[in-house]
Amino acid sequence: MKTRKRDTRWMAGVAMFVALQLTLQLTGIGLIPLPLINATTLHIPVIVGAVLLGPLAGAVLGGTFGLCSMWTATINPTPLSFAFSPVLAAETSGGPGAVKAVWIALGCRILIGVVAGWLWIALKKVKISDYAALPVVGVAGSLTNTVLVMGSIYALLTPEFAAARNVGMEAVLGLVMTVVATSGVAEAVAAAVLVTAVCKALLHIPALKPQAQAG
Repeated sequence: MKTRKRDTRWMAGVAMFVALQLTLQLTGIGLIPLPLINATTLHIPVIVGAVLLGPLAGAVLGGTFGLCSMWTATINPTPLSFAFSPVLAAETSGGPGAVKAVWIALGCRILIGVVAGWLWIALKKVKISDYAALPVVGVAGSLTNTVLVMGSIYALLTPEFAAARNVGMEAVLGLVMTVVATSGVAEAVAAAVLVTAVCKALLHIPALKPQAQAG
């Protein structure tokens, strides 16, 4: 009975965070267009959910983030949307391009929650305080998104990226690093602040705290 009650709480918690992600997506503040790539706030619920509900929940929420990214890239395309939309990638690069887009949009985002969830568990096992652990988890989760996505674009799609931006392939690394140093750093700082504030508030709720400690 106790396990069933916990499973019900877990599912309700995941559903709550998915609903929050969909709200961010539908209101347009989940993915914010920038000149090179969309900035995001959708990673925040992924990281918070991973802390409160564990790595599996983080993976589910990361997958939701990825599906939102695919949807936005497909229905509201920009010059770089092929990197996140299997539909657009298949039109330009066939099946291999679609697989690359699935990895970038979905696989990289799933790993946000996995990394954040397990890092939180590891930090708590070595008795790191919440005020020290939560910013670290927020930054790590955010940078997992930025580094994996931009690194994968550079590793897998350099020619396509160069063609989309009308630059030489030698310029792609500089453009990728520009994204990491600007929106990537800003997202990491925001994650450190918001994850700490939100999680410290929610970890005081008895129904959530045991799950956070257990991972």
